[in-house]
Amino acid sequence: MASSPSESTRPAEPSRLRRVVRVLVRVCAGLAGALLLLIVVVVAQGWRAFGKSADGARLERMEASPQYGEGIFVNPQVVLNYPDEMMRGLSRRSEHREPEAALPVVTPAPGSYDEPPSSGLRVTWLGHSTILVEIDGRRVLTDPVWSERPSPVPWAGPKRYFDPPLALDALPELDAVVISHDHYDHLDYPTIVELAAMVDERGWDTKFLVPLGVGAHLEYWGVPEARLIELDWWEVFALPGREGELGDGFTITCAPARHASGRHVFDKDATLWAGYALTGPEHRVFFSGDTGLFPAMATIGETLGPFDLTMIEVGAYDRAWPDWHLGPEQAVRAHQLVQGRALLPVHWGLWDLAYHGWTEPMERTLAAAEAVEAAVYSPRPGEAFEVDGQAPEPTRWWPEVPWVSGEDDPIEASGM
Repeated sequence: MASSPSESTRPAEPSRLRRVVRVLVRVCAGLAGALLLLIVVVVAQGWRAFGKSADGARLERMEASPQYGEGIFVNPQVVLNYPDEMMRGLSRRSEHREPEAALPVVTPAPGSYDEPPSSGLRVTWLGHSTILVEIDGRRVLTDPVWSERPSPVPWAGPKRYFDPPLALDALPELDAVVISHDHYDHLDYPTIVELAAMVDERGWDTKFLVPLGVGAHLEYWGVPEARLIELDWWEVFALPGREGELGDGFTITCAPARHASGRHVFDKDATLWAGYALTGPEHRVFFSGDTGLFPAMATIGETLGPFDLTMIEVGAYDRAWPDWHLGPEQAVRAHQLVQGRALLPVHWGLWDLAYHGWTEPMERTLAAAEAVEAAVYSPRPGEAFEVDGQAPEPTRWWPEVPWVSGEDDPIEASGM
C-alpha cells in the first residue's frame, strides 16, 4: 500500500529542524568568534591606554581618603542612572547631533602667547574641556585631548567635529596641566605621552595635577614622579616660582565634583574625580571638570570664590543620567552657587556623546543665563578672549538648527 503524502513528509521535518539548528549554532559561533576577536584587538591595541592601577604608597594614600570606601571612590550623593530611559532615549535622538558644515575654527597666530594679557586673565577654549588659561603670569592647561577620538583605540568612538585649533607643539610654556578625571574625553594617552616628552625636551618645570589615583596612569605613560601632584578634594598646591624665583602665591585647589571614573570594565571609580580652583594674586578661575549638581558647590563658592570666570560643563546630558552631567540650566545654577562673575560653557561642540543636538547646550545655556542676567562667553574654538570685567557679548558662531528647551526636557539632579 502506498504511503500518504503526509506520512512520506513526516521524517523530513526533524531533518529540516536539525539543519536550521545547525545553521543557527554556526551563526552564533561566528558572532561569538568575531566578538572575541574584537575584544582581543581592542585589548591588544588599547592596553597601554587603559592605564595602570595604583599600588604601594599611592594606594595607601587613596585608602586613607574620606572619599574612599570598599575599594572604590564614592560620591557623597548617589549618582543615578536609568537604563530603561537610556533605551527609550535612542528613539528621541536629535537629527542634529553633528555639524553639517565646517566650523569657524580660529588658529592662533605664531607668537600669540608671547605677550601676557593686559587684563591679567586670558583664556583660549580649544574644544570640549581643553582650555589654555593665562592667569596672573601663569599658564594652566586643562584636560588636554588632541586625539581624534576619545577612545583607547584610534578607530573606534565618536570623531572630532574639528581638528585641534592649536598644534600640541605650538603650546607656550606651561606651569601646570590639570586633569579632572580619567575618562577618555578628559585623559588622553597619546596626548599625555607627547606632552610629557615635549615638556622634558624643552626643560619646562611643568607640574601635572591629578586627583588621587590618576597619577598611576601618567607615571605608567612616562610622566616622571617628580612632576606629578596627586590631590584629594580640598587639598591645595602652591606653584613654585620659575627659574629659582620665589613663588607668587599662585595656588591650585582640588575641588569636589559629583561624577565617576574608569577606563575599562574592571576599574569603575578606582580613581578620584574633581574640579579645580585656580587662585592667583589678582584673579580666580573655577574649572568644574565633569559633574552633576551637588550641595557642596555653595561651599566651593564660599571657600574659594568669588571667581572672575567659571569654566563649567554644559553638554553630554540626558534625563537617563541626571547626576553625571549638569545640563545647561543647572550649569548656570552651579555658576551662581560657586559665585562666578562670568561663565565659559565647556564640554560641548566637539564630539557626539549624548542624544541632544550639538548646538543645544549653548542655546539652552544662553537662555538660562539671560533669565538670571548671568554673563556668558561663547568664543569660537581656538579664539582667545580676555576677562576684563566688561560684560561679554555672546558670539553666535554656530548654525541655527532645531533644539529642545529646558522646559520641554529638564535635567534635574537627584537629592537637590
